[in-house]
Amino acid sequence: MAIYYQEQKKIFQLHTKNSTYLIGITPEGYVGHIYYGERLSGEADTYLLRMEETPFTPSVNKREKMGFLDSFPMEYPTGGIGDYRESCLDVRNEKGQMGCELFYVSHEIYDGKKKLERLPASFGTKEEVQTLEITLEDRILGVQAVLAYSVFEKEDVIARSVRIINQGQEALRLEKVFSACLDMDNEAFEMISLCGAWARERHIQQGALRYGKQAVSSLRGESSHQEHPFMALVTPGTDQRKGKVYAMHFVYSGNFLAQAELTQYDSVRMVMGIHDDQFGWMLSCKEAFQAPEVILTYSGEGLGKMSRSFHDFYRNHMIRSSYNHQKRPILINNWEATYFDFDSEKLLQIAREAKNCGIEMLVMDDGWFGKRNVDDNSLGDWMVNEEKIKGGLKKLVDQVNEIGLEFGIWFEPEMISPDSDLYRAHPDWALQIDRREGTMCRNQYVLDLSREEVVDHVYEAVAKILRGANIRYVKWDMNRQLSDMGSVCADAAHHQELFHRYVLGLYELQERLVTEFPGLLLENCSGGGARFDPGMLYYSPQIWCSDDTDAIERLAIQEGTGLVYPLSTMGAHVSDCPNHIVGRITPFETRGHVALAGTFGYELDITKIPEEQRQMIREQTKMYHQYNDLVREGDYYRIASYRENHRFDVWEAVSKDKREVLVTYVQVLAEPNKRSRKIYLEGFEESGIYRLRGTEQMYSGEMLMHAGFLVESVKGDFVSRLYHFVREDRRK
Repeated sequence: MAIYYQEQKKIFQLHTKNSTYLIGITPEGYVGHIYYGERLSGEADTYLLRMEETPFTPSVNKREKMGFLDSFPMEYPTGGIGDYRESCLDVRNEKGQMGCELFYVSHEIYDGKKKLERLPASFGTKEEVQTLEITLEDRILGVQAVLAYSVFEKEDVIARSVRIINQGQEALRLEKVFSACLDMDNEAFEMISLCGAWARERHIQQGALRYGKQAVSSLRGESSHQEHPFMALVTPGTDQRKGKVYAMHFVYSGNFLAQAELTQYDSVRMVMGIHDDQFGWMLSCKEAFQAPEVILTYSGEGLGKMSRSFHDFYRNHMIRSSYNHQKRPILINNWEATYFDFDSEKLLQIAREAKNCGIEMLVMDDGWFGKRNVDDNSLGDWMVNEEKIKGGLKKLVDQVNEIGLEFGIWFEPEMISPDSDLYRAHPDWALQIDRREGTMCRNQYVLDLSREEVVDHVYEAVAKILRGANIRYVKWDMNRQLSDMGSVCADAAHHQELFHRYVLGLYELQERLVTEFPGLLLENCSGGGARFDPGMLYYSPQIWCSDDTDAIERLAIQEGTGLVYPLSTMGAHVSDCPNHIVGRITPFETRGHVALAGTFGYELDITKIPEEQRQMIREQTKMYHQYNDLVREGDYYRIASYRENHRFDVWEAVSKDKREVLVTYVQVLAEPNKRSRKIYLEGFEESGIYRLRGTEQMYSGEMLMHAGFLVESVKGDFVSRLYHFVREDRRK
């Protein structure tokens, strides 16, 4: 059993393959955190709760109850009662008073896992996951909190969520509902997060934990380019191979807060959930609020083990798409090739040349609808511009299919242009504040997805296009962040619900889309990678990683993304040179090798490039088919980081049976007077003998891992090499 309850000691034991999570109950009924770390084999004890130390529990020393509350390691802390650390739940009553105190009522342990109402969440069979639900209650308010812990034993993951239920007689206002808390003694922790900007998403940031609060967050209405809903606490000296890692990842696509607080008693409170700034939720009698899910994992073997746990978990228990374990079609997107300047004939020219090079899908990007020749109009008017697409969309799609390519299309359904028929007909459908001029970004406003009629219209507009032609792929874009959070349909008491209701509307749209079109390959995008989060991954097996398609800039972006996401989820393309973002000229081979660590495609005008490069595309498409199964399903190992050493980058994809290992080496900056470079590889079977493909060289797994592999010196900046090792036999 993954979950066990010690009745006598009132301790819950949650076991994964390599970790244990312990929860205890005090005599009063407070639910506390005992331990999270390496797997324990025996029965647990409660001494780590320090109930026998001053100020003692309230049943022993009620006059110092505040001192107890401000130091006790709570599983789900509440505000207003004397715990001055960050709370997870703030509730205000009808008199305007805030205070909530939760006590244990009951628990249930069952096989499997329930769906979360209106939210994306992990899933698994009764054989794969076991769930503990602990019900807590504030009897004064009549509020219940159901803490759910779903244990995925094989992947070393615990999924946490919270459901708040108003069982009382008065309406309540929730002002904060976080999803998870982890109270621990400090171990000189350092904090790792993923930060960035447009075209610089998910760069790894690490620093020592200081007294006070350190947080990453978003108030942009999406998970954002700038921050990411991930946080890890690590012990000093942690690297890819060693060290303790405590990680949280939020399954949500809107405003979030991830925070670590180092307290006066040298304890650390780690919390994650919907950001409480600009959040409020009216909870009437008998109503419930479901908070999104947080994914927890512990690694005692450094960041590499953490990454592989996340990767396996997301591949097996988060991505629903039928494409999850399938090779994705190699696509060419016309955006960097043509921008808005295209018509049917130009697209067909690209398709014909692409077919000759082994590409499998043409994706028509922005500019096919309304009067969209520049980006200041027509969003919301999802009607084909037949001056460009002559004879209509179905004719074009059929022609592309006849050439031998599948067809994909770009939408930005959540947005509306002031210069559009839809806005002229329904100006109230845009998010807006009374009497204020709307704040534009990229010449567009945001549709109010909290309204049912808006969601219905958006869905039908997209679905009508998809029903009318053989469209196999959708790129769902979102090119600005939220502001002007007002709705003509919301009263004063409910306006602070808008951010969350917007996200719920978005999830409804995507749920309806993948339900009606189950064979559709959906790729989410938001100005590049601003909504690359587990919530979107639930609906789409791949997400556009970044608008920065430069191979060298992608090294840091893909390293940070690969820290928590499988390579198969990262939209990665070979782009034109000089690169349209940074102007860098990078060898075609290197661009292909970097894009191989993701879903493979092209962003260039294939009709204008030299024949030499077309031939290289033919070779790269063959390379993709040769290695994609390994990249998509294999274990990921980060060997070296250009971010750290400022010279070169190395990563591996290793098959589950350890028969194949693909090493990608990128030399960013050459060095003079340099001999071969030794790198220590991972993931090999120690007793195995491996052949380096394309050579007669044989290596033992233990030598490659413990003694190292020599990368021959190569001249030039931005050059790369692939090394493919295949196990030949076993050492006797």
